[in-house]
Amino acid sequence: MKLSRITAFTSSLLLGAVLALTAGAGAAQAAETAALDYVALGDSYSSGVGAGSYDGASGSCKRSTRAFPVLWANANAPASFAFTACSGARTGDVTSSQLGPLSAATDLVSISIGGNDAGFADVMTTCVLQSESTCINRVNQAKSYVDTTLPGKLDSVYSAIRSKAPAARVVVLGYPRFYKLGGSCIAGLSEKERSAINNAADYLNAATAKRAADHGYTFASVVPAFTGHEICSGSAWLHSLNWLNIGESYHPTASGQSGGYLPTFRNAV
Repeated sequence: MKLSRITAFTSSLLLGAVLALTAGAGAAQAAETAALDYVALGDSYSSGVGAGSYDGASGSCKRSTRAFPVLWANANAPASFAFTACSGARTGDVTSSQLGPLSAATDLVSISIGGNDAGFADVMTTCVLQSESTCINRVNQAKSYVDTTLPGKLDSVYSAIRSKAPAARVVVLGYPRFYKLGGSCIAGLSEKERSAINNAADYLNAATAKRAADHGYTFASVVPAFTGHEICSGSAWLHSLNWLNIGESYHPTASGQSGGYLPTFRNAV
């Protein structure tokens, strides 16, 4: 009986110590994120196109209150938060019009960029409207651009960020694969086209990850988070083609932002 009481007492002490340590770690993490100055840059995948609830003041940039940067800022209450990501942005748009909030005091930067430079909107238009062979040729053109031209453009953006925010942790987020192969779609693109588009997304992500690593930045792939939630999955976190709202086609839904991009970013910070 005495042994049982001693064991129970010891267990309660250990449990209390674990809870205290856990609470202390949580408080320390909260204090750390609260002290951060965070800037969110990039294209429509960062601005939240497809998630709805757009800030009217953002105009054609379509910054959504459901975009992952806003969701992260709401959850972590950083010391400051600047949201300059914009729908349709290319690398040159980031350097020319999005870097204003960056400074030596900036602690955290997120960015998704490169898809528009590589012409993925035109790829999808070509694949939807034209033949399979034309689609595959256009995908290969985009991959050639990723090989020959995009690395230098990414270097320019990443160098500009480092120049303006030398101490910042920079998280570069990639793009999801669009399609679940062998999925539930019974019409639309062929499996060969879907596979080529998925491979092109992987190709773009690999090139972006390489450039990010060479600049000392963290690359965060959203492919794992979106696996099982692609178009044709039956539980898609991406809009398929919508002729009534072309701009949101092939962009993450609100669930894609909260269930795909947000946890990927959170785990990388």
